[in-house]
Amino acid sequence: MSAAASASPESAPSGAWPSAARLIARWLDRRERIDALLDTLPRTLNGPARARCQHLVLGVVRHFGRINAALERLVAHPPRFSTRAVLFVAGFELIEAASDGDDGRKAKIVHHAVEQTKSLASPAEARLVNAVVRKLAGALAAPAPTLSASAEELGDYFSHPAWLVRSWLAQFGPASTRALLEWNQRPAPVYARWRARDANDAPPDFLKPTQWSKMTEVESGRWSEVEPLLKTGRLYLQDPSTLIPVDLLAPKAGESILDLCAAPGGKSLYIADTMQSGRLVAVDLPTARIDRLKENLSRSTGIDVALVQADVLENAALSLREHKLPESYDGVLLDVPCSNTGVMRHRVDVKWRLQPGDFKKHPDQQLSLLHAAARFVAPKGRLVYSTCSIDTEENEKVVRAFLASKAGGPFELTRSVLSTPWTSGHDGGGAFLLQRSAK
Repeated sequence: MSAAASASPESAPSGAWPSAARLIARWLDRRERIDALLDTLPRTLNGPARARCQHLVLGVVRHFGRINAALERLVAHPPRFSTRAVLFVAGFELIEAASDGDDGRKAKIVHHAVEQTKSLASPAEARLVNAVVRKLAGALAAPAPTLSASAEELGDYFSHPAWLVRSWLAQFGPASTRALLEWNQRPAPVYARWRARDANDAPPDFLKPTQWSKMTEVESGRWSEVEPLLKTGRLYLQDPSTLIPVDLLAPKAGESILDLCAAPGGKSLYIADTMQSGRLVAVDLPTARIDRLKENLSRSTGIDVALVQADVLENAALSLREHKLPESYDGVLLDVPCSNTGVMRHRVDVKWRLQPGDFKKHPDQQLSLLHAAARFVAPKGRLVYSTCSIDTEENEKVVRAFLASKAGGPFELTRSVLSTPWTSGHDGGGAFLLQRSAK
């Protein structure tokens, strides 16, 4: 953890705490996506202050369920969002202090929250904050539930919707579900892929080796040294799990590869770096993420790269023809939109946006995309279907439905990788290699 992330309230960088409280008030009111919300932070809030603010916001959202359950027991009528946000930020700091074994911080957290309330809300509300935060530490100190606990108890303590916990208990059992919940509540390390120029191009010392040969872990507190490497493309931030679908596809020099649903382009860039020569065509909808895809593709070298803005389900074939690009490829990667249940450690607000109906909606769309992708696979070609979901509905069931369909008839499932975070040590997801026959 960086110094900015672990700073105590009274020593926190100026502006970090009130900025975090304002963003949380806005999130409580509008439930905006956290990545978009953090993008609204003023550029004047930089360095340690920005890092601390982001740490507080992500911490509150990660532990929202636990803090909210405790507050509901202490406050009969929820105050306005500005005051409620102070209670949530203080609640996260209390959880953080308890996990660090720093009981001496409790009084400082209470005092700091009261002082912040005077300017963020009103002196009258500061009295409420004083009374509630003093009791909140005890309310949050309850021990973790046992393995036999109900989905509701597990959901409250580990800050996940009970319906989602119930689904995982049915799929994975109590021990694995508990391991997953604990995993999701821990902040993720920052992993990066070093794009070596040659065999002698070693990464700098602040990029630490990991158990994955192509990945490094970024040492905390070194962002000033990391940022220039990101801007020049020498370094690319990504989780080890994102390499699995591309490694399964195994693109070779000189081949033609089609990357569908390609934005923001991390897998596209890895495909290009793996191939070194040949053709790569990246396709995605014309959304805000296209600029990231363009930037990533521009960093590729030695390979013919094309970007096509199209809807895979509607006009991809027509768009390829209009760009005078082939409609048949040696390899096709389809990384589908999904529930993101395998990446909740990184995307901390996903669990609060998911709905039970999404596990019907996503598989229907995923199967349609798989049918559409199959038409672009050449005879004897390869198709990789991948998700960042750990749920059976979006992985095995979709692939089985595809293979049982007319479009899936020429394909055979030759290999699959199902990653569960608590066993793999990185984000979760599914990747399935489908081989097309010669006909």
